[in-house]
Amino acid sequence: MADQLVRATAADGGIRCVGAITTRLTEEVRQRHKLSYVATAALGRTMCAGLLLASSMKKPDSRVNIRVRGDGPLGGILVDAGLDGTVRGYVENPSVELPPNKIGKLDVGGAVGSNGFLYVIRDVGYGYPYSSTVELVSGEIGDDVTHYLVNSEQTPSALVLGVFVGADGVTAAGGILLQVLPKAARDEELVATLESRLAGLSGFTPLLRKQKSLPAIFESLMGDLGLQILPGVQMLRFHCGCSWERLLGALKLLGSAELKDMIEKDGGAEATCEFCKDVFHADVSDLQRLIDDLKQESSVR
Repeated sequence: MADQLVRATAADGGIRCVGAITTRLTEEVRQRHKLSYVATAALGRTMCAGLLLASSMKKPDSRVNIRVRGDGPLGGILVDAGLDGTVRGYVENPSVELPPNKIGKLDVGGAVGSNGFLYVIRDVGYGYPYSSTVELVSGEIGDDVTHYLVNSEQTPSALVLGVFVGADGVTAAGGILLQVLPKAARDEELVATLESRLAGLSGFTPLLRKQKSLPAIFESLMGDLGLQILPGVQMLRFHCGCSWERLLGALKLLGSAELKDMIEKDGGAEATCEFCKDVFHADVSDLQRLIDDLKQESSVR
């Protein structure tokens, strides 16, 4: 199935549900960053979480940044996701690998570490971005993002994330977010019902591997609660906005002296984007043009 996001409501609008399939984009980032099994799972879960969080925003150019900083060997994780369905991300130590955890699954919590912080920045497209920080609960990403939603956004939420990666790469990845909105939050029985049903899931990726669609998964969870699948399926993709022009803009900020030093010592400049691993080159003539531009701008002043 194509990478996609589907929205739904239930309980007369009291429950918001969002599901995402992110298999292909997770495989793309695995290949781009040469990720280990556990690093693939950790980054894949975080990218899906970013897309699910961004899905509730309003402005077309709204974005969510998630940064995870634990005390595990994986180091930091950074993800940037947009309401437009694009996402990118990276981990500091992509080659880290750990033995399976005690239940035989990839030890994401051990790789991330349970001591540390989750940082979420919401850029709503105008004014100052909204930022929040919570302590990590387990390092498993899903627990930590749920903890953020309950404590920082004060919304009863349940989140299930999954990435299945084997010898052939990522064959299933995605997640589902259920939120009880204020109009229904006081219905303790409803909240308990949802928590029980999510807890009963054996995981999200087993459903995808059985070719279950997002609407079918929603139906199994909330079909008896007045489920309404909202129109429109949003396509999701890995996308990074870096470019050679942006490299030149960044180099120009260094000033003439630094650019001259690069020409003399390095014969040019090279930069690798942390998010997509694309490599950009600027030769001596490119740097000299930047120096000439700076001189011209200085004379105009």
